[in-house]
Amino acid sequence: QVQLVESGGGLVQAGGSLRLSCAASGVTFSKYVMGWFRQALGKEREFVVSINWSGTKYYGGSDSARFTISRDNAKNTVYLQMNSLKPEDTAVYYCVAKMGDWRRSMAYEYNYWGQGTQVTVSS
Repeated sequence: QVQLVESGGGLVQAGGSLRLSCAASGVTFSKYVMGWFRQALGKEREFVVSINWSGTKYYGGSDSARFTISRDNAKNTVYLQMNSLKPEDTAVYYCVAKMGDWRRSMAYEYNYWGQGTQVTVSS
């Protein structure tokens, strides 16, 4: 059974930083594409970034200058470092996983989802 468990969310002031973590279990982690989506209140889920097994990243159209994804295959963990946070970054952030092409940004293309972690950025 695949489980993705996020942590690291919280309340931060604008301009601050947070690092989200996602621990995966029940998968051969190194074979999976990992990624992050977010969903703000009243809005659709939005792709943030993905990373493949070798560390190649795909940002789609998201703000790559402020967000950095990384993974530690030995720890079955993926991270999202978020810097220079803005109030509009306030959302629930979801860890996701899939096999195959990592250059995918549609929610339906990701098979596994974590429960989400709330990030709130105050102005």
